[in-house]
Amino acid sequence: MSAALAEPGPSRMPLALTVNGRAVRVAAEPRSHLGDVLRDGLDLTGTHLGCEHGVCGACTVLLDGEPARACLTFAGACAGAAVTTIEGLDTDAIAAELQAAFNREHALQCGYCTPGMLVAARDLVLRLPEADERRIRVGLSGNLCRCTGYTGIVRAVMAVIADRRGRGIPPETGAERTLGPVGARVGTVLVASPHLPADPVAPAAPAAGADLSDAFAPAQGFTQVLDFAHPPEAVFALLGDIAAVAACLPGAVLTARPTPDTVEGGLQVRIGPIAATFRGRARLSRDEAAQTGSVHGAGSDAGGRSATEGRIRYRVGAGPAPGTARVELDVGYTLTGPLAQFGRPGLVRDLAGRIAAEFCRNLDAQLSGVAAPAPAGLNPLRLLLGLARARLAAWFGRA
Repeated sequence: MSAALAEPGPSRMPLALTVNGRAVRVAAEPRSHLGDVLRDGLDLTGTHLGCEHGVCGACTVLLDGEPARACLTFAGACAGAAVTTIEGLDTDAIAAELQAAFNREHALQCGYCTPGMLVAARDLVLRLPEADERRIRVGLSGNLCRCTGYTGIVRAVMAVIADRRGRGIPPETGAERTLGPVGARVGTVLVASPHLPADPVAPAAPAAGADLSDAFAPAQGFTQVLDFAHPPEAVFALLGDIAAVAACLPGAVLTARPTPDTVEGGLQVRIGPIAATFRGRARLSRDEAAQTGSVHGAGSDAGGRSATEGRIRYRVGAGPAPGTARVELDVGYTLTGPLAQFGRPGLVRDLAGRIAAEFCRNLDAQLSGVAAPAPAGLNPLRLLLGLARARLAAWFGRA
């Protein structure tokens, strides 16, 4: 590896990194991602670029000791960081054990996914207390392989974990052994279990509602229309009962008694191995005469790694039939941190539509006098299957 690289040009800036234990300076454009800098600037082609959307995991490297997607990480954000690629694991004892196990268990074929798979597997070997197949499959679910069917890969990782624990080598624990992109080491460990914890809201300090500004400009937004077979006055009155609304919204939990103009609570989100519990505060406002209202809130997850701010404006009016109501929603939001990598506007809109449909059913049950449903978490499988069905129907409809 050469430490002498091209001089910075008009759009290129010098970037200082420690790569595989060596201090380097590389000229990189501010918008270039780490994967291109490693491959084109440092000739470390063991880092493979696949989907370049953070989905396949082929580009996984260690950033300050933590797994990160090189295709989603801006190189400029890594100034001063320590980067370890698959080449930097040549003398690593765990990587050597994994490579031997991969060969023994026939856990590789074309090999394109193997560098990222080994980096992710090495993290599991360090973290997991025992060779738990389910947790290994969850931990590797962000690394896709089109050849092997994963069985050999899982067997290889299980064998290495079992062998190391049998030799008395314990897992590494604590804040220094968190799983996630750069910066994730500050906070709590991402739970590998496919189930949400029993206590849905961790004891983290909520975002201050007083910091919410009327000048908030959302990065993304969409509109939603909900129809109810109940009079507008009844619907508007129920929307003013924040405890009832929270009971109807999948994943919502109140953590303090709401006041007429503020609410404190949390919202659980989990899709596959990606999980977050956002906790924060929101300001409420209502205009009884116009039957309009708004909710403006902000919060962050338990580790402070991802944060969101959003505003929902709603208007209740007469529905298409006498005695019915129509609620028009205007939703704007900004999402920052690791989860922003997965918050594509189209996916957010599609999922929000299905969440709104479930919320509508639960609210209708409340208005009809049916017992209030228990708060429920999001069902990602049902939501994503519904999304797939809707997309297929749209494609066939255009055919």
